[in-house]
Formats: sequence, structure tokens, C-alpha cells
Amino acid sequence: MQRWRGLGDLPGSWGRCVVTIGVFDGVHRGHQELITRTVRAAAERGVPSVVLTFDPHPSEVIRPGSHPAQLTTLRRKAELVEGLGVDVFCVLPFTLELSRLTAHEFVHEVLVDKLHAAAVIVGENFTFGAKAAGDVNLLRTLGKRFGFVAHGAELQGLLAQEQADNEITFSSTYVRSCIDAGDVVAASEALGRPHRLEGIVVRGDRRGHDLGYPTANLSTPRFAAVPADGVYSAWFTRSSDPGRRLRSAVSVGTNPTFSGRERTVEAFVLDIDEDFYGQHVALDFVAKLRDQVRFPTSEGLVKQIDEDVARTREMLGEQD
Repeated sequence: MQRWRGLGDLPGSWGRCVVTIGVFDGVHRGHQELITRTVRAAAERGVPSVVLTFDPHPSEVIRPGSHPAQLTTLRRKAELVEGLGVDVFCVLPFTLELSRLTAHEFVHEVLVDKLHAAAVIVGENFTFGAKAAGDVNLLRTLGKRFGFVAHGAELQGLLAQEQADNEITFSSTYVRSCIDAGDVVAASEALGRPHRLEGIVVRGDRRGHDLGYPTANLSTPRFAAVPADGVYSAWFTRSSDPGRRLRSAVSVGTNPTFSGRERTVEAFVLDIDEDFYGQHVALDFVAKLRDQVRFPTSEGLVKQIDEDVARTREMLGEQD
């Protein structure tokens, strides 16, 4: 898969393509369906498939301070998109200048003049151009004028497995709400995989080491979607060895037993004695084990951690 930053370096031989457009934060099951349709349509035409996305998040440029919690880093997003068979992952830097393009200008300058789109596939609620004035109907109209077809795909309403009468249309907003509530199982159902939190391991206060449970303390990206306070079972992986998953019990919160104030993410990695300091790691959250609780003594906390680790071991089974 080719990865482009902006549209300034398109190959001179670039011809037609099929494009899908969006932020695609999380690359959830609705996004996956949209991208898969794009790949299929491109293959039918014998042209490349292009995922056009934006960085930074448009809301942060248009309304500074309103950046939503980020479900996937840009690098992770590219990895997930590549796994769906896309030919080109194009990141368009989102600037105030870009935000001021009218819907007509965006179509003409980006989709027609630069990408030479033969078809554009977007979600049925897609909007574009200054003040989000453009919609799918306008895109179809402009497509007829400029020689491409536009499809507004209905993002499939997927049925929750346990409640067949509870239809949920998965969206990035829905996934964020699940993670914010600590419901990482529902988030996983919508994503089609566990929610991942990445970060660099930094030095902590070594309190876990003193308790017999040394932890890897994650420094996460600024806008990362961190689950609600609690203790979770999660798979722990290192960028240096992504194929090896390690079981971990993860604490998210302020360490109430020790009157902590700073919110931290700390992972106790089972069955391995290693200092992960300075390494880039990822946590794939599987289930929430319990809420954060203040224990009157450190002995009570250690006993509870013993139980958390035992449940994690049982829940995650054997190491990869």
C-alpha cells in the first residue's frame, strides 16, 4: 500500500481511481464495510482504491479545543486500512485554508483535478466543504458534471449478538461512549477487534514493584481514548515484537488507596520479568474486571490484585 501525505507528489502517470473519504477514526465495522466496497469497486474497474483521510482531526482546526478522544493513531489507522486491501492511504493535512473550500471547490480541486476520481463512495451522512454545506446529493450532482459516480452507502445497522432486537449502527461516537463507560466488550464488538491504547513506557513511582507487582506505566498520546477508571484484562504487545502477545492486568485511574491525583495507565505483565522502560507498547483491552476501589491497607490491595491476576490468567488463556 502506498502512503501519501498530501497531494503534491502524485505520480505523473496517475490515472483514474475509486475514492472513499472520511476521518475513519477507529476503522470500526461500519468503516470496514465502506472501505471494502471501495476496494471491490476499484477492482471491478481495474483502477487503484484510495482512502482519503485528514490530519489533524477537522474539529480541532475548526473549533480548537473540541478534539474528540482518538480511537486510533494515524499509524495504526494506516495499518488497519492496509489490511483491508487498499492501494493508497492518503492523509490530507487539514488546515483552515482547506476548511474554507466550498463543496464545489473541494470536489473540483481534490477529487477531479488531483485524484481523477472515477467513483466516490462515502457514508450516507457524509458532509463536506465549508460549513459542511455539501452532502451526498450534491456529490452525486457534481459527479454527473465532472464525470464520476457517487454512492452514499448506508452504514449497516449491526445486531448485537446477545440482543437480536437491539439494532446498533456502529459509529466512532458510539465506540468512544463505550470506552468512556469502561464497556470495552461493546467497543470490541463495534470495532471488530479489541480497543487498542498505545504509549511509551515511562518511570513510575515504583509502588507496584514494592507490592510485588511491578507495572509498565504508559505515557499515552494527548487525545488518546483511555477507558474509564478500573482494572482490566488486556493483551500487551511491544512494537519491537508485535507478533508476541503477553497477558496483562491493567489499572486505569488515580491509585485511590494511596490518595493519588494523577490519572495513570499501569500494566502488570504476567509471567515475564523485564523492564519495558522506553519501549513503545500497546494494550488491547479485553474486559473490565472491576471498578477502582480504595483499600484501607496495602495488604488488602495486594489480595485484590492477586484475584485480578488470577482472573486475567483464566480469561486470556495461554500466551501467544
